[in-house]
Amino acid sequence: MARIAGVNIPTNKRVEIALTYIHGIGDTFAKKICEKVAIPSVRRVNELSESEVIQIREVIDRDYMVEGDLRRDVAMNIKRLMDLGCYRGLCHRRGLPVRGQRTHTNARTRKGPAKAIAGRKK
Repeated sequence: MARIAGVNIPTNKRVEIALTYIHGIGDTFAKKICEKVAIPSVRRVNELSESEVIQIREVIDRDYMVEGDLRRDVAMNIKRLMDLGCYRGLCHRRGLPVRGQRTHTNARTRKGPAKAIAGRKK
């Protein structure tokens, strides 16, 4: 099992697919990484040599922000918005949708289960 960026990537999957298990690397970045290291798309992780794994690790460390650094950066960006008190920061603080969706009827994923209002029925 290859360990890249602190993540054990699955051995029996194709390299492009296995790289997407790393937080911050999706389909596009995985394909670009394979092109840089010159690995064909049909190769599996267990078929990689040790030098190819090291090359992949070096490319990711040099060119991409992944895992802990990325999570910390995103958390700091959200904290900055909340400290500024801007509209997006207030929505984060209240647990409401941030990107302009309606909240009158929908947004149950973000707001949680509906709460009953006492004294409504008559």
